[in-house]
Amino acid sequence: QVQLVESGGGSVQAGGSLTLSCVVSGYTYSRNCMGWFRQAPGKEREGVASIWTGDGRAEYGDSVKGRVTVSQDSAKNTVYLQMNSLKPKDTAMYYCAAGNGGSWCALYEYLYNFWGQGTQVTVSS
Repeated sequence: QVQLVESGGGSVQAGGSLTLSCVVSGYTYSRNCMGWFRQAPGKEREGVASIWTGDGRAEYGDSVKGRVTVSQDSAKNTVYLQMNSLKPKDTAMYYCAAGNGGSWCALYEYLYNFWGQGTQVTVSS
């Protein structure tokens, strides 16, 4: 059974930082895509970042480029999302997702088969 468990969310003031973690189990972690998505109330889910676990190649959504870094610890089957210079518009539920086995790690939901329950990030002004 595939499980993705996110942690690290919370409340922070604008300009602050947070690091989210996603621990993956029951899944072939190596050479796969892992993604971070977010969804704010009343808005569609948005791709934030992805990483190809084979070599660490990363992609970022336009709205977060330069402010977030996705990384991994393959020994722990864990993916991280470090977020800096947070803004109120970053407030959302953040989800970790595991890919469908392909090597194209674009930020499209259909490329990811498994999802975590999410962790809330709230940024106040």
